[in-house]
Amino acid sequence: MQNEESLILRAQKHDQEAFTQLYEEYFDKIYRYVTLKLGNAMEAEDVTQQVFLNALQSISSFKWKGIPFSAWLFRIAHNQVVDYWRKKKRATVPLDESLPSSNGNPQQAVERKLDIERLLRATRRLTEAQREVISLRFTSELPIAEVARVMGKSEGAVKALQHSAILALRQELLAAEAVAENER
Repeated sequence: MQNEESLILRAQKHDQEAFTQLYEEYFDKIYRYVTLKLGNAMEAEDVTQQVFLNALQSISSFKWKGIPFSAWLFRIAHNQVVDYWRKKKRATVPLDESLPSSNGNPQQAVERKLDIERLLRATRRLTEAQREVISLRFTSELPIAEVARVMGKSEGAVKALQHSAILALRQELLAAEAVAENER
């Protein structure tokens, strides 16, 4: 891929090929982030498309100030997710029932679905900042420095949030496992 800065400059001059390359580079990461936030793959596709439409419409306002292009895209994605939930006025995130299984084994598919449900329940007990860090770090696979830029926090604050979130998730999942064992 060409230098990102030159691609952005070209996209700002309405070069469709340059914007297409940026779209292809970042679509999967933005989609995974939005899917985790919404819990619904079909809705996430629509919101992700809106993120890129907004990016295309406002790319001329992007300025290189030491902040990567991806941080700018994730900020747009975050705002789209907030708008989505504001419109839906829902307090909970539904589990997408159409999650594909990794193979054709029905027992593994059920176990995977139960694991995902436990993980979603556990993440709901985290603070909003902890959920955001987990989403950006592990779903969108961003490095700590980039997560810090997206969230407007220091790298140390992001590391602390990640650490506390992982500990909280571990405790919640262990508690859920103990309950499941008692039910068997």
